[in-house]
Amino acid sequence: MSLVLSDVTLTYPDGDTRLTALDRVSLRVPPGSLTAVVGPSGSGKSSLLAVAATLIRPDSGQVVVDGTDTAGLAPAALTALRRRSIGIVFQQPNLLAALTAVEQLQVMAHLDGRPPREARARALDLLAAVGLSGQAGRRPGQLSGGQRQRVTIARALMNEPRVLLVDEPTSALDHERGAAVVELLAALVRERGTAAVLVTHDRSHLAVADQVAEVGDGRLRVVTAQVAAPAAG
Repeated sequence: MSLVLSDVTLTYPDGDTRLTALDRVSLRVPPGSLTAVVGPSGSGKSSLLAVAATLIRPDSGQVVVDGTDTAGLAPAALTALRRRSIGIVFQQPNLLAALTAVEQLQVMAHLDGRPPREARARALDLLAAVGLSGQAGRRPGQLSGGQRQRVTIARALMNEPRVLLVDEPTSALDHERGAAVVELLAALVRERGTAAVLVTHDRSHLAVADQVAEVGDGRLRVVTAQVAAPAAG
């Protein structure tokens, strides 16, 4: 199992009390599947992603990424785990204006210590996989919004993560371009055996998900589960 959250509770200080962001949340995301998470603003979706990304430690419960229980890991070990096992796609592309599309990806490989020649070859392969083989030399200002989001997805996959976490990737796109990005994401996840979580407000994207989970007042429930969990990977 590539991503498992078990009985996770997360609270934040709120004056003299604490506000519960996640209330005993459990979620299993099998390899090669896409789980869509929906819910109103303030329901706990962002907190769920932050905990799954190991950016925030929960008050209690277990977060397992690619077989590694993250609870006892030191900060340096958590950073290494995120770099090698977790890809994150933020709501805004956050691309570096001075770098070309292929260089955006190469930076990720450089941080992981990969040889430059190997990194460039993988970056070009990933850009081709997201339909941007002809745009490798273009900078963000020369790309459309949909193209920039595709570069962001390719960048998140650069170090072959076992878990991919995606936060509202279509919020700045029109419906047609947004649907194309989500369909591409689902195809890449299945092809590469990655466990993916997609947070979205747009319920029209749910048809491509293998599993749909709904968050409300910090609690999560799986409302559809269309695939059986394969063996741990």
